Amino acid sequence: MDKNYEIVIGLEVHVELATDSKIFCHCPTLFGAPPNTQVCPVCLGLPGSLPVLNRQALVLAMRAALALESTLAEHTKFDRKNYFYPDLPKAYQISQFDQPLALGGSVEIAAPAGPKRIAITRVHMEEDAGKLIHQGAGGRLGTAGSSLVDYNRTGVPLIEIVSEPDLRSADEAYAYLIALKEILQHTGISDCNMEEGSLRCDANISVRLRGEQVLGTKAELKNMNSFKHIRSAIEYEARRQIRVLIEGGQVVQESRLWDEEKDMSYPMRSKEEAHDYRYFPEPDLPVITITAEVREAIRQSLPELPQARRQRFRQKYALNEYNAGVLISSRELADFFESMVDCQAPAQAACNWLTVELLGKLNAEGRRITQSPVSPEHLAELVRMIELGKISGKIGKKVFAEMFQSGRAPEDIVAKQGLSQISDPGVMRKMVDEVLAAHPGPTAEYRNGKTQTLGFLVGRVMQASGGQANPKLVNQILKERLG
Repeated sequence: MDKNYEIVIGLEVHVELATDSKIFCHCPTLFGAPPNTQVCPVCLGLPGSLPVLNRQALVLAMRAALALESTLAEHTKFDRKNYFYPDLPKAYQISQFDQPLALGGSVEIAAPAGPKRIAITRVHMEEDAGKLIHQGAGGRLGTAGSSLVDYNRTGVPLIEIVSEPDLRSADEAYAYLIALKEILQHTGISDCNMEEGSLRCDANISVRLRGEQVLGTKAELKNMNSFKHIRSAIEYEARRQIRVLIEGGQVVQESRLWDEEKDMSYPMRSKEEAHDYRYFPEPDLPVITITAEVREAIRQSLPELPQARRQRFRQKYALNEYNAGVLISSRELADFFESMVDCQAPAQAACNWLTVELLGKLNAEGRRITQSPVSPEHLAELVRMIELGKISGKIGKKVFAEMFQSGRAPEDIVAKQGLSQISDPGVMRKMVDEVLAAHPGPTAEYRNGKTQTLGFLVGRVMQASGGQANPKLVNQILKERLG
């Protein structure tokens, strides 16, 4: 990247709200249903049908705005955004224009120079459009022979979160999206599942010479279905624009699609002139008045936000920044950890077993923490058994593997398989004497000053005990016997 140029990025994030039904009708929002089976006259825009606002969608949208420190409007209304596209059955989208739900706000991210706040322009509500399914040629818009439309997604409630152009690198954009996702998940606003389209992002990217104040011509990147692809797409687009300017050309304002297989973007449509969507107020929906009492009630209903919870985890449980960040990456994971601590598992050990052993197994099988066959109570019990010396860490991993397969309690597994740790000094001395007798060479080397052979002898005793010997006691007795 040419260091003479600066990247300027603004993000438009569309988030599906976690409601059971659509924003203006009773059709379900369940993902994965057969095409065009979750539709009705309202979401299809058939003559004579009238929209009715889903109250829960409004509540979730207000929760999102307050969690982002935005200012809720006293009066907000819906508008018709008119444009013609096959996935829009009414030929207009019910959205918000001049009186959005909320203005302002910010998201804090970790930047190389320290914490940085990314300002938010607005948060507004709207309905989702349908989904185009492109047939042939890899299922891509530019090369498909034909396209089909699935209207199941039409009318699913969305909020659009528009940032100011405050982001200056692909890494900052990535950090912003991670922080935004944490807030939305922790507050129960959305599951933010990008694979199912619950969170989608368009990136407005321009470049300019460092020190300039005027924004360059922007391109809007679409069709990015993962944070990794968003970061790659931003880096590619910035390099492309810089190359155009260095070669004496002009950047064209346009929408571009990202091809993750080719790792490049290509033009979708020109945006040399701003679209005239001919907004006008939606006549079938009344203006919404948000009273101070409603605002305060929703504010009080917000749970602890991720940034505050991360700080508490560091202070209360003495976790480092990395571990606290991993645990806060999802509300369910953070709740799982705190449930373990509530069951008297030491915080650092609980964190290690959760993030290394359990998450490692879940990730290998493509499962989420909510699908864990091991409960927080059982994992806490396993950690306590190791900490109290009832079983060794090595045996603990064996017990954990059985817990993951069967979901059984660790004490049951240990009792049934006879895996309790051997801590009887008499039994231990006999094992140690047998190992020393069987390995005279390393024994003599230790007594002659080569103390690193102690590790070898410890390993032989542990092997002889089937991994059940108390490691601390083994070390202690070996040192006694070796003089």
